[in-house]
This record gives sequence, C-alpha cells and structure tokens, in this order.
Amino acid sequence: MGAESSSLSELASNPHLKQLASSECLTPNDPFWNQLLSFTFHIPRTSADQRLLEESTVTICKNFAINNCQTGNFGSLVRVFLTRATELKSSNELEDNIFTWQTYNALFIIRNICKYFVENLSDEMLLQQFEMTSPKAEAEPKEDIMDLLLCCLNEILVDVPVLGYTYALHLECVNLLLVLLSIQMFQPSPAGQSSFFKHIMQGKCSIHACVLMKTLIQNFVKQEMAPRELVTANGAGLFSVMTLGIGPRLISSGEVEVLDVPLLATQSLLLTLVLANHCTSESGLHNPYRQALFAFTNSQGNYVHAGRPKHECVHSAEDSDSNQAIATFKTDYTAFYDVLCNTLKEDQTTLLLYLLMHRNSSIKAFVMSRTNVDQLVVPLLKILYHAQEKNSHHIYMALIILLILSEDDSFNRAVHEINLKNVAWFKERSVGEISLGGLLILVVIRTIQYNMTRMRDKYLHTNCLAALANMSAQFRDLHPYVAQRLVSLFGQLQKKHSRLVEQIKDTSSAELPDQSADHSDTETDIDYASSRLIADLAVLEEVIRMVLEIVNSTLTYSLQHNANLVYAMLYHKELFGHFRTHPTFQDIIQNIDTVLSFFSARLEQADKNLSVPEVAEVIKQGALQFRKDRLKKFPELKFKYVEEEAPEEFFIPYVWSLVYHASQLYFNPSRIRIFSLHSSSSAAS
Repeated sequence: MGAESSSLSELASNPHLKQLASSECLTPNDPFWNQLLSFTFHIPRTSADQRLLEESTVTICKNFAINNCQTGNFGSLVRVFLTRATELKSSNELEDNIFTWQTYNALFIIRNICKYFVENLSDEMLLQQFEMTSPKAEAEPKEDIMDLLLCCLNEILVDVPVLGYTYALHLECVNLLLVLLSIQMFQPSPAGQSSFFKHIMQGKCSIHACVLMKTLIQNFVKQEMAPRELVTANGAGLFSVMTLGIGPRLISSGEVEVLDVPLLATQSLLLTLVLANHCTSESGLHNPYRQALFAFTNSQGNYVHAGRPKHECVHSAEDSDSNQAIATFKTDYTAFYDVLCNTLKEDQTTLLLYLLMHRNSSIKAFVMSRTNVDQLVVPLLKILYHAQEKNSHHIYMALIILLILSEDDSFNRAVHEINLKNVAWFKERSVGEISLGGLLILVVIRTIQYNMTRMRDKYLHTNCLAALANMSAQFRDLHPYVAQRLVSLFGQLQKKHSRLVEQIKDTSSAELPDQSADHSDTETDIDYASSRLIADLAVLEEVIRMVLEIVNSTLTYSLQHNANLVYAMLYHKELFGHFRTHPTFQDIIQNIDTVLSFFSARLEQADKNLSVPEVAEVIKQGALQFRKDRLKKFPELKFKYVEEEAPEEFFIPYVWSLVYHASQLYFNPSRIRIFSLHSSSSAAS
C-alpha cells in the first residue's frame, strides 16, 4: 500500500502493512499514517474477493494482534481514523475527496483487522486489543476507544450525505459494524454477555440508536446502486480513487461495468436485522434499536429537507416491558411499502416484513389499508410456490405473514375483490382470470401437499390451515379449479387416513417369530413402529378436522357465494361418507351431509339430463333458499399468530445465516459456531 496501487498478491509483502504489524510503536501523529493511507486499491466486492484478501493478509493480521499488546498501534490507527473523520465532517467542500479517500482507507484497514480479532480472539482478548495504548503517547487522554469508534461510525452514517464519493465510506461503516457484531457467530454465548454488544446497546453510541435506525431504513428504501455518474474522460485511475474501487469500472471494450446490486441497501438491511434481533430477552439490557424499529411511524411526506439530511426522532408512549420512553422516527410508508413489495424475493426483506407486521402496529395498519395489497401478497405466494428452491425459514416467514394478514376480516374480503389475469408463474393449470383470494387458496393448498410429501412438518401444516381457516368465512365466488382443489385435498387426506389405519392394523397383528433369540428386540421394533404410526394418525386427523372445519365455515357463512364449491362437493360426495360415523368427524360431517342432501334433492327434482350450466344454476337458486338454521353452530374459526418463547433461539442463527450468505462479506466457515452451514443454505431447522 502507500501512494501506489496495490493488488491482492502484493499485500503480504507490502512494506507499510508489515511496518504496521511490527513491534514498532506508532503514535497517531506519526508521518507513517499519511504514507499508509495514500493508496488506491480495487476494493473486494464479493465474498470470494474478501476471502482472497484475508488469505493474503492473515500473517500480517496475526502479527498485528500479537504486537499490538505492546505497541498499542490499533488504538493509534483508530485515532487517526477519528481525526480524518472529523476533518471530513467539518469540511465545507465534501467534493474534496482526499478526506473521503483517506478516511475510507483507514476504515478499510480497521475493518480487516477487526475481522481477524472477532474470528480468532475471545471477547476478553478483543476488548484488550481496543484498550491498549501506545507507550509513546504520554499525554493521551484515557478514553474508551471502542465507544469513540462506534459513535464516529454512527455520525458518519447519520450526518454525511450519501453521494457518489461518499457511498463507499457509508458502505464500509456498515460493514465494520456487521463485522464487530459478528462476534456472535464465533462465540455463541448470549449477546448480552459480550463487551461489544454492551457498548453498542448501552454505550454513548446508543443515544443515537433512533437516528441510526432511521438512516438504515432510508438506505434500504433508496436502493441506491454504487455510483455510476463519475466515469469521466480522465480515465480509470482517477475514477478508481473517486469511487474507492467499488463503482463502475472501464472494461477492455471501453464500456462501463456497473454493479447491479444495491450494496448499501442490502448491508443496511442486514445491519438493521442484526441490531433488532439481539439483546431481546436478557434482563437489564435494553435494546433501543429494536424499540425504535418497532415504533417508527408514517411521515406522510411531511419531512423534506435540503442540503445535509435532517434527522428527527420523537418520543412515543412508554414501552410496556421496560417502562422507558421509546425514541422513534418517521419515514415515508408508501415508499417503504413499494420497496418491500419489490424485494420480497430476498430472504432478509421477508424477515423484516415479518418483524414489522408482528411488532409495529402502525406498519401493520398501513399494510392492511392498502388497495394494492396484491403487490405484497403475490410475491409472498411466489415464495411458497417455489418452496423447493427456498430454505424452510423463508417459507415460514412468508406463511406467517399471510397468517397475520388473514387475522383481519377486511383483508379476507379484499383479496376476493382483486382479480388477477394470466398468472404466468402458476404452472399447474391455466386459470385465466382468478381472484387474489383464489390464488392464495391454491398456493396454500399446494404448500400443504408439498409438506405432506417432502417436509412432513406439523408446524407448517398448522399455519397453512390456520390462514385458510381465518379466511374461510369470507370465501367468495371461488374459481371452479379452486373449489376442486379444496375438495381433492380432503380426498387425498382421506386416502392417506385409510392407508395409515390399515398399516396400524397390519403392524398390530404382526406375528412374532417363535424361539427367536431376537424376540425382545423384534417386539420393541414392532411397538415403536406402531406408536409412530399412531402418532402420525393423530396428526393427520387434526389436519382432516381442520379441513372439514374450513369447508363447514364456508358453507355456514357464505354458501350463497360459493356455488362452485357445492358443485365440487356434490361431484365427490362419496368422500365425505367415509367419516360419517367416525367419532372425530361425525359432528361436522352432519352439517356437510345436510347441505349435500339439500342440493341432491333439488337436483333430483329437476330434469335428469341437466347440463353443467343448468346444474350450476340449480345450485345458485338453491343457495338463496337454504336456511342456515338447519346447520349446527360451531365456534367461528379465528386463529392468531403467537411467537414462541425464546425467539432468539430461532432468529439469531437465522439472521447470521443471512449475513453469511447475502452480505458479500466473507466469514471463515470453519470457525462459525452459531448455525450449521448445511441447514442455513437448505432446509434450516
């Protein structure tokens, strides 16, 4: 490094880096820092690039960690960064990118050193690296370097505008925070026990938690790509300095290669999730970032400021858990909603939406009020439809969001009033025009069927059926194919029930071999197999019961609007007869029998050779005359999502698996302790 451009292959032998890592003490005002920080370098843009960088500098970082205990050079480096950052923030001419350039270079080196620290040192040793000071700095004030660094990162993110020449600086600030927080990946003790988490949750920087969360959310909403307007006739060399190596670059043909990933938006979202999902249950450790996120409200476009950004936070009502006033912020919900809808295919966006729908009542009310709710629901349905390509966590989040939406009757009515045409990604059958509600039912039924054959997850079954149950009283004008799929789902379950009953009978009547030395083992195996089958049958009967309750709810509350469902049930009425005397189902089958008998009689009174349209008309007319008081009343189906106890056990590994896969940072997989790499990339448990 130094004044000349450096490449990955040269880093291990770079004289400036070797001097930094040596046993030589360097004070913050040493001329060495100007030489070290005056380099140009194509910054790693992918996790593969990051891995090459780390492999090239591992010896330097190791030597630095060892020698820093005597030299305090890390503290000096941080103070140099703080000085450069102060000059940057106070500069009236931000276009003078020398400030930005050297501030970024210092931050880039700090991030890579800290990356080595968090992956290889204990929490206590990491704190020690920050606390060491240079023996030469006699008059150096005793200040908390970690607090100063965290406050400075916050101030840059909040106060320095995101422009072409500051984009990379903002990105590096977010990356450094992610790296420091990633200590949780390598030391999976509760976050509240980590010195770094205590600093960020309770230190001086936490005072600005509200404005930091607002900034991160705004970065996500803006979805800004790396700068592309700075390509000039001066050539790639100057351009590389101005964009710090991450923006577009000239390629051999003379064209411009532009990143198609909004890096700052992605990293800001991941940092938002990390900050919000830690320190949620430890007694005495308050998480102001989480509270700000769960209480932010709609600005309705009232806050527009020129020049440097103005950040306003307000205090809302007291938090019921901590009895503390919550500092929160305002942002434009409409713009936020649009970005959510457009990026839901990403795992991390779906998780953010889940958290807000579950915890932020203002966001939930806003979403429920949308007339274009199809923009949100259709991407969620596509996640479920392509379940085989998604990890199980992503499927759960999408499904739970639908369950939360289905708790609202206005949503359940609205989805049947929105018509969709030619849903190209739904391949099972061309349905032409279908209501959003009909499509939702089809996809959820398909998810249940997928789960029956692949995942066999009771939790997934329960949430799918709960969403359909919440909607069932509001089913309206179901498409013929939707009605057919609902009835055929029951048929599949009925057949599976018959097979299981036969298997249990066969297992129970199995004869043990005579005079066998393995007699006891065989008996144990048979008992185990029988108990497993009986447990499977109990789960299956719960599912069948819920499907019947969904059908009964539709017949009870909206029979006159669902002639196609009655038609499909009449066509397959023999299916329902199988459970007429079954003690688990017979009460609800009585209602279904009442309906089927009524319409069968109406059809028998008519001409025997009715066409399909004529049968449909008889059913429509009969539905208007059917008296609901003939049906036995059952409790209205209403399910509400409740988060399980100890949510951190699920969400912390999940969030860090997202950072690992989506952040473009590299984390040494052999040192990760908080999640399984296999489970995080496929069907995470």
